[in-house]
Amino acid sequence: MKRSLVLPLLAASLVAIAPTLFAAPVAGSVLSSSGRPVAGASIFVRAASGETFIETDPKGTFSIPSTNGDYTIDVVHEAYISTSVEVSEGETSVRVVLEPNTYSENLTVIGSRIAAEPAIIPGSVDILDRTDLKGERAFTTGEALRKVAGIQVRDEEGLGLRPNIGIRGLNPTRSSKVLLLEDGIPLGFAPYGDNAAYYHPPIERFESIEVVKGSGQVAYGPSTVGGVINYLTPAPPTTPTLGVTVATGNRGYSSASFSAGGTWGPVGILVDVMRKESEGARENTHSLLNDFNAKLMWHLSPKHHLTFRGSHYAEDSMVTYSGLRQAEFEANPRQNLFRNDNFEGNRTGLSIAHGWTLGRDTTLTTTFYGSRFARDWWRQSSNSNQRPNDSADPNCGGIANLYTTCGNEGRLRDYETWGIESRLRFVTNLGSLKAETETGIRTHSEQQQRVQLNGDTPLARTGRMVEDNSRENEALAMFVQTRFGNERWGVTPGVRFEQIDFRRTNKLAQSGAGVSGRTELTQLIPGIGFSWTTQSTTYFAGVHRGFAPPRTEDIINNSTGGVVDLDPEMSWNSELGFRTIVRPGLALAGTLFRMDYDNQIVPTSVAGGVGATLTNGGRTLHQGIEASGRVDTAALLGTPQNFYTKFAYTWLPDASYTGQRMSAISGHSNVSVSGNRLPYAPEHLFTGGVGYMMQRGVELYVEAVHLGSQFADDLNTIAPTADGQRGRIDSHTIFNATVNIDIPVLSSTFFVTVKNALDETYIVDRSRGILPGSPRLIQAGISFRR
Repeated sequence: MKRSLVLPLLAASLVAIAPTLFAAPVAGSVLSSSGRPVAGASIFVRAASGETFIETDPKGTFSIPSTNGDYTIDVVHEAYISTSVEVSEGETSVRVVLEPNTYSENLTVIGSRIAAEPAIIPGSVDILDRTDLKGERAFTTGEALRKVAGIQVRDEEGLGLRPNIGIRGLNPTRSSKVLLLEDGIPLGFAPYGDNAAYYHPPIERFESIEVVKGSGQVAYGPSTVGGVINYLTPAPPTTPTLGVTVATGNRGYSSASFSAGGTWGPVGILVDVMRKESEGARENTHSLLNDFNAKLMWHLSPKHHLTFRGSHYAEDSMVTYSGLRQAEFEANPRQNLFRNDNFEGNRTGLSIAHGWTLGRDTTLTTTFYGSRFARDWWRQSSNSNQRPNDSADPNCGGIANLYTTCGNEGRLRDYETWGIESRLRFVTNLGSLKAETETGIRTHSEQQQRVQLNGDTPLARTGRMVEDNSRENEALAMFVQTRFGNERWGVTPGVRFEQIDFRRTNKLAQSGAGVSGRTELTQLIPGIGFSWTTQSTTYFAGVHRGFAPPRTEDIINNSTGGVVDLDPEMSWNSELGFRTIVRPGLALAGTLFRMDYDNQIVPTSVAGGVGATLTNGGRTLHQGIEASGRVDTAALLGTPQNFYTKFAYTWLPDASYTGQRMSAISGHSNVSVSGNRLPYAPEHLFTGGVGYMMQRGVELYVEAVHLGSQFADDLNTIAPTADGQRGRIDSHTIFNATVNIDIPVLSSTFFVTVKNALDETYIVDRSRGILPGSPRLIQAGISFRR
């Protein structure tokens, strides 16, 4: 080629490719209609050269690589109406504004929605974010939940493996009066047939926790009396990330967790593995658990995305069911005579969710979920009246034979649960108003296989069968809620329908194999909420019907198959409250609440096993005030360092039997307890703390947790009884402290935390004898993330 032609051809080539070589990336931002950034929005770039997938960062911003020609971006986020934007060649910035797609308390996104659009939540809600869980080094789920007004959590074994959660004065035993969810999916192994929490994931699995106590509960079920607690696992990170945390402490504590994940094109993956152990709160106890959790999010297209979740939990604990007699507690509050008791639990859970954007303001989410939980608890029977207590064991003459000839009981349980649920959300324009509707349908199935074997020795792992039961539940649930209003105000009526089929079969040969019974229950559950928002404050009010079904074992007789006269728990719940950001850095919230029970189901025994039943407790009343707040000087005063303080307080002046009710305590069935205070319903709860965040990455936090006095029985007995099961539980206050030190050069944080810093000895439970709270716990560790 002639030299004279080279330069013109080179110049022409540069002109042709210059837009690609020198075009700047497009800077974009996604905001809500109220001007707040929307993090985690999915951005699909559709250009002639192909498709690209990116996500907005925590500030709601994103960047699109240079692209030839015009192109389209689709913006998708569960909490908002999806939208498409045309981008012309040469544009260097894009600003996208999203409208909320529904008022709904869609719990998997309620945290982001309350921050972005507070007007659309017509009830009391609380969010525990990553700072509350990780920054303050919450040791257990119970410790974290105590930071929420209205929640009482009772310790059991000292590691938070079976937290007993109560809301607004409801009995916390086995968390049976609370609906627990994980990523919006039922967490309980039998929420319709036996809503008791003998399994609970470790706190390390969660990214945040959401708590709903208002009228929005009609979108969830079956337990809609006290509240809904939803645990959120983290989403896959947008870039490849590795995290490792190790810690050690006193009482044999050690833990190690590993996480790895990232997003590659339209697919995001995250895997978490954790192992920890501890000697718990008492002598002769030890717990070891392993936890695995994985999540895959696949954006198939702008209109379709899939989320796969899988988890496995394994626990091996030397832990007893029995508490102490009064004299034993006074001699040594941390002793445990039942050193041969053992608990083994394994739970595997799987779920697949498909999200479908049908239109600009219409989405359909369908979730399939299933789990299997196996639990073997071998323990020596005792109700603290005598040591031990098993009239069926002639070789056990008393405490002297506890480690030699006394037998034990194996409570062996297997649960299988599965369900499929679809939720449709759509918006209808009514002139200047909107009707934002969510409706859903769910079919749910659960099977319980329950066996009890009585062993001949303390270490026996087989024996004579005294229980062989099969219990099955099939449930159909439907609901619809519609919010009529605009960004400033809304009225949200809703109704839920629950139909439950109960079946029980006694397969024990000596008691008449094949004895079975069946019954069903149908219930409508209405609710309505109101909200009104000024510039910085949202006021809300709501009324809803509380509902919780009876257990299968209590509504069908084991010997005859006949139906027991046991009503479901029903109540009318109402609340009136506000939440406000007085100015940046100063937030307050307050709620007046009332729960008026038509019938509260109460236990005749808490020991479980053969013969343990519940009974109608009649009318009860809970009413009081919740208040919470936070102050951050960095935002309030513009200081470079941040001094902050926060609190959560509950006053429960009324928690009492209001109908005609006789005592459930043996030997006192002719004593009226009408007007008495309900057991395990303290009048005062308070958690408050102060913290200091330095510019150099050092954070200090000190917290006080106060629990008011409470009664352990319906007779409101004050003086402790010899068996330790009755008597007033005195109030107590414990102090916790945490130090975090960032080490940027190592991408790490070093931490030291002290729980119960003053080593206070206090009682948390008398149900099965006295259980002490955890002693002083000191832990130190390092967390790496890159």
